[in-house]
Amino acid sequence: MSSLFTKIIKGEIPTYKIYENDRVFVFLDIYPISLGHTLIISKTEIDQWTDLPLEDYLAIQTVAQKIGNAIKKATNCKRIGQIVDGREIPHCHLHLIPLVDGQAINQKSEQKLIAAPTPQEFANLQSQIIKNLK
Repeated sequence: MSSLFTKIIKGEIPTYKIYENDRVFVFLDIYPISLGHTLIISKTEIDQWTDLPLEDYLAIQTVAQKIGNAIKKATNCKRIGQIVDGREIPHCHLHLIPLVDGQAINQKSEQKLIAAPTPQEFANLQSQIIKNLK
């Protein structure tokens, strides 16, 4: 059975796509920890990052740097944090999380999600990040 992320890659579930190439798919997290929280997923449906082919792992990290810089410009955050987490969806994914004013990523920050942005706020942010990639 396809994971939720595979369904997103196939276009079966709508998302705010930021970027795509032959190895990765990037989109805004709909339950963000902070505004601009983005997911980078491997197009290869593999549960754990340690099992990814090296080429896929390197593709995720290479794209993460480009996307992270675009998110920084769009959100004016100080830093971009990364989390590799596989607790909820068994499909390798990397979280890019804008951090402000010394904010740290930990269990408490994960529990304090911001209010979900409106569809218009998501679309505006998506547009700004994509613009910053060029």
